[in-house]
Amino acid sequence: MAHIPRHVLEPHSARPPEALGTSDAFLAFQERLSRAAHVERSVLLVGERGTGKELAALRLHYLSPRWERPLITLNCAALAPSLIAPELFGYEAGAFTGAEQRRIGRFEAAHQGTLFLDEIGNIPMEAQEKILRVIEYGIFERVGNTESIQVDVRIIGATNADLTQLVAAGQFKPDLLDRLSFDVLFLPPLRERQDDILLLANHFAARMAFELGRQKVPQFSKAAIRALETYPWPGNIRELKNVVERAVYQADTEVMTDIVFNPFQSPFNPQPLDPEAAAELPAEPRPHLTPLPLQQSFSDAVSEFETQLLQQALEATQYNQRKAAQRLGLTYHQFRGLYRKYRDALSA
Repeated sequence: MAHIPRHVLEPHSARPPEALGTSDAFLAFQERLSRAAHVERSVLLVGERGTGKELAALRLHYLSPRWERPLITLNCAALAPSLIAPELFGYEAGAFTGAEQRRIGRFEAAHQGTLFLDEIGNIPMEAQEKILRVIEYGIFERVGNTESIQVDVRIIGATNADLTQLVAAGQFKPDLLDRLSFDVLFLPPLRERQDDILLLANHFAARMAFELGRQKVPQFSKAAIRALETYPWPGNIRELKNVVERAVYQADTEVMTDIVFNPFQSPFNPQPLDPEAAAELPAEPRPHLTPLPLQQSFSDAVSEFETQLLQQALEATQYNQRKAAQRLGLTYHQFRGLYRKYRDALSA
């Protein structure tokens, strides 16, 4: 068995990790988290990918009476099922092929502290039985040894899976779920934190600008803000961070107007929208253009006509410039050329 690298997080200060937000959903979650932190019981964190489950686990530890003791983490999805038990409980030299020396496990390292088990739904049934025994009696044995080791550990679990469905499917022990779920905290997805989107975007933008050595704090145009606030954010805060940092990195000025949500969409060969994405676009008849005054010159009339087309396409696609280009049958670079030409005339 290959050596498994350890990921150990030790507290560096009494201050809990940073968490940003002012929305009702965010503040309600933080209030529940703070209350749960002071109770010496297991807690389950349930949330979609990118909602900040690890950050919530850190805050639970640092706000708890165990904040001066070790915080040990294990991402259960990052290991093969056969490696999880040796990693949690440790092993003796010669316990299996490749075990050249004794190694303590995560439970032993977390004694009197906190053990954070991320993606807990990935733990195999055999290891679940051993974890249940540790929770009930506070004892376990290293792999390859019959001597019992006593520990005092608080467990925080995190998952984006429905553990009750895993129990029904026979993939998760109901007794273990009962022991782990003294309290279950559901992290709000970003789409339920509408008031926090711009706050977080500005935070990530300022940090990225500092990292790039830029002197001015980036700003978002009104169109960019509308795009950020109307996007559904399936990847939640992690996706927002990537989108904003990419926008800052690619921007030529401190005012960002172009928000790219899908970096994999080629500008040279735009693909048609998939059925799900197409269904999101409003079904409406072709808009009628405003009649143009006859006294206009041909050049002015063409400019006003093109401006109207751009504005209507942007509004119909919630200011997503790539989708607007597709709607008009243009390549992304053609659209960007027209957008720059008429930027002052378009609603910013």
